[in-house]
Amino acid sequence: MLTAQQLEQFQQDGHLTVDEFFSTDQIKSALKDIDVWGQETRDNLSVVEKSWYLEKDAGEDAPLRKLDDPVFQRPVFQQLAQVPPVKQVIEQLIGPDVGIFFSQVFMKPAHDGGPKPIHQDNYYFDPTDHQRQVTLWIALDAATTENGCLFFANGSHRAGVVEHVAPVDEPFNLQVPSNLAQQYEMTAAPVPQGGISIHHGNVFHQSSANRSDFPRRAVAMHFIPQGMQLLKPTLAYDDDVRFNL
Repeated sequence: MLTAQQLEQFQQDGHLTVDEFFSTDQIKSALKDIDVWGQETRDNLSVVEKSWYLEKDAGEDAPLRKLDDPVFQRPVFQQLAQVPPVKQVIEQLIGPDVGIFFSQVFMKPAHDGGPKPIHQDNYYFDPTDHQRQVTLWIALDAATTENGCLFFANGSHRAGVVEHVAPVDEPFNLQVPSNLAQQYEMTAAPVPQGGISIHHGNVFHQSSANRSDFPRRAVAMHFIPQGMQLLKPTLAYDDDVRFNL
């Protein structure tokens, strides 16, 4: 359960870090599964999928950038989502009867893990109520300023969702226009292994490149109340694969 002080901080900043949320054994199991699933996925990508799922400008043997829908595809991640404190925390923030409509594993490999520009999750998702979408971001490795932790613009969730743009060759890489992004100070939010970062769907956030010798793997679970619809999402999300808690 979040304390009154933590809830106040989330409302003020639009994000919150909680240390030691998952056990060492839970994290080890997730990492072991990623090794197997990641290799299977990497070996079977089509040419088109490689442009989406592999790190850009990392050569012929480019490593995986991400994996989609772990909660729907892998029992280990279903178990993580069903840890009782997850439901308790999410319901404190957006109310009862919640579910996961999308989830992702971010690989952020050593040296090759690229940056993610400033963006808002709700521009991607566009739920019926922007105030009731939150992301639970689990640090499978310690996330530091050296290996690509998240950065947030504190309080930016109160400004609403803004139009995003994307590079011509990266239509998936939606981002806040640079002239607007430059108006915000971004604050680093490192997370120790097993800790979580929870953020509001409207908050401006980004991650830096991984220039360290270690990966920065993480899993993001995106929550909305059960029954809530996505109005005009910028990418395709399957309403039939929601995971209710």
